[in-house]
Amino acid sequence: MAGLGDRPSLFHLMNRMAAAPLEVRTLSDRLTEVVRDMILSGAIAPEVPIRQDSLAAELNVSKIPLREALVRLEQDGLVVSHANRGFFVRGMSAAEAEEIYELRLQLEPDAAAQACLVADDAQRATAQRVLAELDAAAAAHLPSVGPLNRAFHMALVQPGQRVLTAEITARLHVMADRYVRKHLEHKGRHLTAEVEHREILQAWLDRDADAVRRLANAHLAHTLRDLREEFELDAAEAVERKAS
Repeated sequence: MAGLGDRPSLFHLMNRMAAAPLEVRTLSDRLTEVVRDMILSGAIAPEVPIRQDSLAAELNVSKIPLREALVRLEQDGLVVSHANRGFFVRGMSAAEAEEIYELRLQLEPDAAAQACLVADDAQRATAQRVLAELDAAAAAHLPSVGPLNRAFHMALVQPGQRVLTAEITARLHVMADRYVRKHLEHKGRHLTAEVEHREILQAWLDRDADAVRRLANAHLAHTLRDLREEFELDAAEAVERKAS
C-alpha cells in the first residue's frame, strides 16, 4: 500500500467532503467515501488483507470508524470479511461483471427512458455539463473518469423519481466502476464510449424515450461484450504463464 505522499488527494478529498454546506456527515461517512475511492482506484489491492492498523494510521483515524466504513463497503459489495482473517477487497471476475451488467440492462434503459420525459431544465443542464466533464477527463486519462461516468448515467436516471430504482442503480454503478476502468484501459475505447454517450444524451434531451431505451441498452451490452473478451484473454494469458 503506497504512502500518503503518493496520494496527496486523500486529505483534500476528506476536507472537501467535510466542508459540504448544510450537510451533516460523520467521520464514518467520509471514511467510507475515501476508502471506496482507494479501492476503486486500485490503491488498495484486491484479495489482500486490509491492514486496519496501518490504514487507520495512514488516514490519522482510529480503527472504530474505519471498521464501520469497511462494514458499509462490504454492504456495497466492494469488500468481503472472513472470520479470523479480516477484510479483503473483492476480486474482479467475469461472473460478477456478467451479473452487474445484466442487472443494469434490466433497470437502466427503462429508467432513463422514463426520466427523459419528466426531466426539468436544471436536470437537463446537469446531464449536459457532466458529460462534458466526463469527455474532458477521459481525453486526459484522469482518475475522475469513474466517478464522472457514474454521475452521467445517474443524471439520466434520477429525474424519473423512481427512488428505489435510482438507489439500486447507484449501487450497481459503484460495483461496476472497476469494470468500467478495465474496459476503458484499451486505447480508443473512450472515444467509442464518448460517441455512444452523446447519442444517448441527444435522444434523452429530445425526450425520445424509445431511442433512449434502445441506445442505452446497446451501450451497456457493448461494454459487457468487451469485458467478456478481456476476461477470456486474461484467462488465456494465465494458462500460458502456467505452461511456460
